[in-house]
Amino acid sequence: MAVTEQDGLKIWQRRDRNKQLSIWAGYFIAATVFVVCWQYMSGKTIWMFVWDAPRQAGDIAARMIPPKWSYVNTLWRTIWDTINIATLGTVMALFLAVPTAFCAARNTTPSVRFVRPIALFIIVSSRSINSLIWALILVAILGPGVFAGVIAIGLRSIGFCAKLLYEAIEEIDPGQVEAVTATGAKRPQILAYGIVPQILPAFAGISVFRWDINIRESTILGYVGAGGIGIHLSGSIANLAWTQVSVILLVILATVILSEWVSAKVRHSII
Repeated sequence: MAVTEQDGLKIWQRRDRNKQLSIWAGYFIAATVFVVCWQYMSGKTIWMFVWDAPRQAGDIAARMIPPKWSYVNTLWRTIWDTINIATLGTVMALFLAVPTAFCAARNTTPSVRFVRPIALFIIVSSRSINSLIWALILVAILGPGVFAGVIAIGLRSIGFCAKLLYEAIEEIDPGQVEAVTATGAKRPQILAYGIVPQILPAFAGISVFRWDINIRESTILGYVGAGGIGIHLSGSIANLAWTQVSVILLVILATVILSEWVSAKVRHSII
């Protein structure tokens, strides 16, 4: 039995049997999937290491103290590389994301049947592959270095920027576009005066937000040879230099906090 409200009075109604069975079937399927996944994970897990993990974590934390502050002087160049990777990768992504977004939006695409599916495929492909995987592939193709990191960040960011931007394009006020069209404006003029002014705030916000995310992602790319502070992190962990690892983690934290503050200030000034 179920209770519904009508004019402030409670009315008892019998639940639909098929609906109730569907609900219980959904619960059963979810529980079954959870049990199967848990059994599979348990079979692949060495639980002795899991129970010993708190002691190992405490031991590593003790080895990290005190941080080797003199090691900071060797990190400035790689921190600068990390910021450059994030910045150049974001710029590259925006240059490619803007035309992709216009091709993906229903109200601006040249062809809903042919061009739009291609644009959507590019967006999905970019968002499906993590920047670390892009970096692994590009390091194998281009060799280790900052350039591979920039391309990896750019390829990863295209889908994110294009998706948010094409959604903003589809949500524009059609009245402004119609007003510009009524003046006899051609398609480029409609784009410049009817669409672009409406999406500029969204474009600026998306750009800054993605740059902030890319700062975080760029800190780890050096771990696979794509430049940035991750190179030092990888080497310090491999050499068990935990006092250096603590300094690197603190520098990464400070960089992320600074980028978050900058992006928040920029977004606030835009909005």
